[in-house]
Amino acid sequence: MTESSSTKLLNGDACRRTLNGKNASKNGYVKNHCLFQQSQKYSRSGEKKQNATHNPSLYKKPFMEYFEETPLLVAVLTYMGYGILTVFGYLRDFLRHWNIEKCHVARERDEQKDFVPLYQDFENFYTRNLYMRIRDNWNRPICSVPGAKMDLVERVTHNYNWTFEHTGKVVKDVINMGSYNYLGFAENTGPCADAAIEVTQKYGAGVGSTRCEMGNLDIHEELEELVARFLGVESSMAFGMGFATNSMNIPALTGKGCLILSDELNHASLVLGARLSGSTIRVFKHNNMQSLEKLLRDAIVHGQPRTHRPWKKILIVVEGIYSMEGSIVRLPEVVALKKRYKAYLYLDEAHSIGALGPNGRGVVDYFGLDPRDVDIMMGTFTKSFGAAGGYIGGKKELIDYLRSHSHSAVYATSMAPPVAQQIITSMKTIMGEDGTTLGADRLRQLSENTNYFRRRLREMGFIIYGNDDSPVVPLMLYMPAKIGAFGREMLKRNIGTVVVGFPATPIIESRARFCVSAAHTREMLDTALEAISEVGDLLQLKYSRREKPLPSLGWMSEESLLQD
Repeated sequence: MTESSSTKLLNGDACRRTLNGKNASKNGYVKNHCLFQQSQKYSRSGEKKQNATHNPSLYKKPFMEYFEETPLLVAVLTYMGYGILTVFGYLRDFLRHWNIEKCHVARERDEQKDFVPLYQDFENFYTRNLYMRIRDNWNRPICSVPGAKMDLVERVTHNYNWTFEHTGKVVKDVINMGSYNYLGFAENTGPCADAAIEVTQKYGAGVGSTRCEMGNLDIHEELEELVARFLGVESSMAFGMGFATNSMNIPALTGKGCLILSDELNHASLVLGARLSGSTIRVFKHNNMQSLEKLLRDAIVHGQPRTHRPWKKILIVVEGIYSMEGSIVRLPEVVALKKRYKAYLYLDEAHSIGALGPNGRGVVDYFGLDPRDVDIMMGTFTKSFGAAGGYIGGKKELIDYLRSHSHSAVYATSMAPPVAQQIITSMKTIMGEDGTTLGADRLRQLSENTNYFRRRLREMGFIIYGNDDSPVVPLMLYMPAKIGAFGREMLKRNIGTVVVGFPATPIIESRARFCVSAAHTREMLDTALEAISEVGDLLQLKYSRREKPLPSLGWMSEESLLQD
């Protein structure tokens, strides 16, 4: 994207500021984001609605998000748990130092003590003494298609998770509640698999060259034309790796003298790309439009540090669905701010493309916005499309610029032909161009499954984060001992889950993350919910202090808090 193209990409518009109100309830604290166009007649007690905006020109549908505060007692016990683990960790390190306890950690040999150390003992403290206790919950080998159900290779450890041995047995038909298989296209039968097999026979499994040399196939160009049409943009470009799509393209778009405004919960690939660009980075609070507008205003008023010259570019970087929070970006407000302050907008739709919107076209489709309002549309094919890689979509000038300036485009090997065909077939299915209603059926099934799963968990008394329409469902665990216990107990009941803790989340916000799929049947979800409730009672995970929802009541918005 060149400097001269900025006038083509940006135009002005008015934006209203959202005020954040905090109302305590007798039944606990709940951070609710509730956005409405039409008025509602009822309000549920025991909850707090935060960041409510009522500009009908911005939001055309209800926008519900839940972020219940951590109960004070749970927070105290969580900190105590980490404190106890830390004390015992130092004690075990002392025993290892004197060879009283066997040490399995990679260490420098004595004859290398004068060299620059390769391993920093203190930096690895968490890995040695906390992560190892629950390491058996990750990297489990799967020996089947990771669809709605999967098969796991059974393994055991005889040295407290330092090493594992396979028993030779296979755990069959584990309900998969952890994969990003939102639309159920991760399968080895059906139209996608058949088309991928046919393309493999024609082109082979790999290309062996970059796009700009001998690796540009007609199937790649077909894919990019289809993606551009799917997104509603002028042009697009496909990449072989989703992570590199962010980390290698952001440095091509911004550099020294540019400002990047990044959401505090952005993915590591976005963070890495921003750091590699050499731009100045400022972080705004998650989905907080007041924080973002303040940074934008300060950037316009003060300019660059020391010189106070205007920034060459201001790039706002956000995600469609945040993969650890289950929240959806407040895109209408972000777009309004972007237009008002003449900034660029980079939207990462890794988790939202295919999973949101009436047509499966992501968060832009979900809010009914014009794709031209987003300057750089990024997404991955690894989730909803059951494939690999990523894409950038936008104006033709932008894509032509990236083809010659992006490291991921110039130096990376081209996408494998069967992967490209998997994306083409699944995308055409979503668009209905295969002559069937399979894509529309899967979109509808995903939406129904998501709302049902979230509602049932909330009714059970669990603290659930995120938006009602987000298929990413975080269930709060908090305490470190419950991270490993939850994963193990769920696997005993033949449910595969993902558990996440510090440092991937704040230290007191450990969680289990469920990913709902269109491939899940109602019976599968009921089986998983029954197991979750049983484990929740066993581990005392039903922390929510919200009042039980009244099934027949709707939500009522507060009075408008917006000012020009």
